[in-house]
Amino acid sequence: MHEAVITLLRRERPVEAPVWRSFWDRLHEGGLRRGESVALLASLATRMPDRTTLTGLLDSLAGNRSAGVPDEVGAAVNIVGTGGGPRTFNISTAAALVAAAMGVRVVKTGSRAYTGSLGSVDLLERLGVPLTASYEETHASLEVHGIAFAGAFVYPAELGLLTRSVLPLDIRQLGGFLNALGPFLARLPARAQLTGVADRRLVTGLRHAAGHLAHGGPRSVWLCVNEAGADELLSFLPNRVYAYEGALEDEFVLDPVRLGLRPGSPDELRPRDGDPVAHFREVLSGRGAPVAEETVALNAAALAVAGRVTGDWGAALAAAREVIRDGRALDILSRLRSGAAVHV
Repeated sequence: MHEAVITLLRRERPVEAPVWRSFWDRLHEGGLRRGESVALLASLATRMPDRTTLTGLLDSLAGNRSAGVPDEVGAAVNIVGTGGGPRTFNISTAAALVAAAMGVRVVKTGSRAYTGSLGSVDLLERLGVPLTASYEETHASLEVHGIAFAGAFVYPAELGLLTRSVLPLDIRQLGGFLNALGPFLARLPARAQLTGVADRRLVTGLRHAAGHLAHGGPRSVWLCVNEAGADELLSFLPNRVYAYEGALEDEFVLDPVRLGLRPGSPDELRPRDGDPVAHFREVLSGRGAPVAEETVALNAAALAVAGRVTGDWGAALAAAREVIRDGRALDILSRLRSGAAVHV
């Protein structure tokens, strides 16, 4: 059995970067037995790794990647959750479109449904919105639409190899920790990232991952949590935000009352049974539930503030509401659908 697996199971010492790299090399060579991959994923999902092990994991995956993002792609912001929490419509995808309509450059990552019924990739597929397949396509989509939905190419190849190595077992039952770590593994042209955490047990480890990503960028990374366990900012509950920028760290609370947002509940954010796409379009057009509109506006405003497009929360919220109500957010969605893939 590989040293990385044995060390994780025994928990007697950290798994450092060279051991992780050896594990990935073996995975690439096809030299691991399925049981080793299963044991590694189960160990990571059962107990949060220590800081040294987590740093080694992050560094080893970054080290096994190809060259960085081309300079010409340009900087953008990203909003992506860790998955889990109460069942809601796809708030982060709606917020990404609204932010783009506000003039914020957005490159959004995401995945298929992990615990819910419709992940961002599932939704985009139903909407007919293509994912980009390269940095060149990402740059082209940004130039034309102000937003790009990045495909799997931004993630380490090791994640896909691990998934295939445990088949026919269900990766959703084993890969919980790596799925939550996913937002910090994508190589993106991002100057800022907003990531919500549903499982509070993961906050300590993911704060370390956020700080590691920000320091390595440098970029601004905001990690948010709330009492409802949603993996986005909510407009009706206080949201604690852990903000990292370069080597700097801050912590603050976004209070809906102080921002002038209305009361609400998670039930008002649930997707409509039977036709989630129509529901999503209604929210973008300003015909959804008021709480849904406010929550999308808050997340879009946060992208503008985190990305330093503005420092005025009131102005950012007003701009987000305006582009929802005048149809600009829905217009971007329509152009992404009708324009199909941007060719390079």
